[in-house]
Amino acid sequence: MTAVAPVATTPGGSTPNRGGAAGRPSAAAWLVAVPFLAFVGVFLVYPTVLVLAGAFQDANGAFTLDNLTNLFKGVYLDAFVRSIELSALTAVIGAVFGALLTWAVAVGEQEGMVRRVVVAASGVLAQFGGVPLAFAFLATVGFEGLVTKFLRDNAGIDLFAGSAWLFELPGLTLVYTFFQIPLMVIVFLPALDGLRPQWREANASLGGTSWTYWRHVGGPILTPPFLGALLLLFANAFSAYATAAALVSQGSPIVPLQIRGFLTGEVVLGQENLGKALGLGMVVVVSIAMGVNVLLQRRVAKWVR
Repeated sequence: MTAVAPVATTPGGSTPNRGGAAGRPSAAAWLVAVPFLAFVGVFLVYPTVLVLAGAFQDANGAFTLDNLTNLFKGVYLDAFVRSIELSALTAVIGAVFGALLTWAVAVGEQEGMVRRVVVAASGVLAQFGGVPLAFAFLATVGFEGLVTKFLRDNAGIDLFAGSAWLFELPGLTLVYTFFQIPLMVIVFLPALDGLRPQWREANASLGGTSWTYWRHVGGPILTPPFLGALLLLFANAFSAYATAAALVSQGSPIVPLQIRGFLTGEVVLGQENLGKALGLGMVVVVSIAMGVNVLLQRRVAKWVR
């Protein structure tokens, strides 16, 4: 019979922390984290500080609130409204259809081929955006796209009869949905996998029906992660830029494209700080969405434990 060595504990009964005194990370841990911290500082913290400082300055560097007040009127307010509508619509579409696809995958074999293919494809398609995604849609349903020509030549259907919808908000909605659905699969699948068979069996043994199970067990458990995924999809669409920039060459219907105009255009010289104010507005909207998501994740954590 093998003797098990006792685990050393502190006077309070807890196991001592090996990372350093008083639970502080060791020097080696800080050294390993330096590249990540440097990356975050250069590409996240520093640009955020520049945006925050520039939003409160005029062209001469003097303090002003005019940049922020302009966000609540005219074309800038309209751009925020359109961006929120576009993000909300694509988030809802992506969440609903993505949840249905996730459910179909979750009820199948855990190690089955269908699950592995869907998860792998979702991981790729969720990151497929920018110029390649815009080109894919132009080649498929553009003015001379494969599907457009086939329908026009064989069925007499003109997808662009009187409207260039692909290059406007309806087109952005279609294109954004392409990467929203696979992102929902990746985010929501762990929540569905977390539903334990014992819970359904306990419901059935107590005389419950499927409606009872989803009303009192499955629904309350899945609602927070579903809403959290919905908010994540909203933030993902709201902050997307490259795909819209590649698809929409004229006009600035959404906020990211307006910021591009202020920072790169030649017509609005001297108004770069107004673009930074627009960026600050986007940061506020995304921060609110992510803050609510964090609160929802805290509620989900108790079920995971």
